[in-house]
Amino acid sequence: MVELGMDEKEKGLKLIRKALAEGRKFLLEHEAKTLCQTFGIPTTRFKLARNSFEAVKYAEEIGFPVVLKIVSPNIIHKSDVGGVSLNLKSGSEVKEACLKIVEETKKHKPNLKIYGFLVEEMVKPSTEVIVGLIRDKQFGPTVMFGLGGVFVEILKDVSFRVCPITKTDAEEMIREIKGYQLLKGYRNLPPANLKTLTNIILNTCKIGETYPEIKEIDLNPILVYGEDAKAVDVRIILENSKPPKGSC
Repeated sequence: MVELGMDEKEKGLKLIRKALAEGRKFLLEHEAKTLCQTFGIPTTRFKLARNSFEAVKYAEEIGFPVVLKIVSPNIIHKSDVGGVSLNLKSGSEVKEACLKIVEETKKHKPNLKIYGFLVEEMVKPSTEVIVGLIRDKQFGPTVMFGLGGVFVEILKDVSFRVCPITKTDAEEMIREIKGYQLLKGYRNLPPANLKTLTNIILNTCKIGETYPEIKEIDLNPILVYGEDAKAVDVRIILENSKPPKGSC
């Protein structure tokens, strides 16, 4: 589990305070992924582009194919309003996708405020898992693990623990889901690195313990690639909360 200094914790707190000061109840995805990376949670490579010209430039730097996502304080579920474009293979496709995303999202929200576009690497398909956190009124931060994507919606094959948790707790969470056999490798899918998944669970719990302003964390899907793993979509929901004594 990652150990942070006060400077790193303060950076995360600034992101949260900025969002709350703007009246937002969630972190924008680039903010959420930055916070995750600070806590040692691997994510897709990304850059925030202010316009289509920067989007093309950053796509070339990251390397094609890429994913393009709308960045707006008015949208949290981007796919539901046409705010995501996948598998873009050239600069011209990126530029065209920028125009189309703006057009589609404004059909749903005419007064949409747009900060720019998130340009991300397009990762290869693999086994999907989910790691989440909710702040229970009675128990406090509670972490969840399970198979991701459609599996979590249909099978609801998940395990829970109340934070703080130990390495042993996180390992048990992984082993006790019914789909654990998939994580050991299936057909052409490589076995997941259980140490990597364990650290993601531990560090997600650590985020919830560090920032009482965080109400929910949703890392879904996390794609696992043998030794590697990457959180593709990250959602962090906020609430106003008075930090406990001694908090950063």
